[in-house]
Amino acid sequence: MLTSLIILLLLVIIALVVFYKQKDDVINHIDDVPINKMDQYSYQTPEITTDLKDGSFVRIQFQLVTNSKQAQKEIVQREFQLKNILIKELAKMEEDDFKANLAQLENVLVDKINEVMEKGQVLKVFTTNKILQN
Repeated sequence: MLTSLIILLLLVIIALVVFYKQKDDVINHIDDVPINKMDQYSYQTPEITTDLKDGSFVRIQFQLVTNSKQAQKEIVQREFQLKNILIKELAKMEEDDFKANLAQLENVLVDKINEVMEKGQVLKVFTTNKILQN
């Protein structure tokens, strides 16, 4: 009886250790993300070349910071949706909007991407590369 109790206790302890090891740290605000986690939870989009509303062309690339490793994996799987959102949002902009409202575009992208996310969320979008051509 004592042996069974000890074995059961060990199994519970092992299960708890495994559970907490696999538990993903979820962060709720971009200011709470330490730099080492920011790198782990980030996804860099491929460079996207598309046209703007006024016929100008833009080549742009973003770094998305998610709130967990699980969310980062999900954003990788949703790359095709991400590209679609980027192209649609850029197609609404004109050259002057693009120059003056890049921060607004980043905020809109956070909202639009989070609409499709299921396992986490994007905390911040950073523009890492942009080239505008008439």
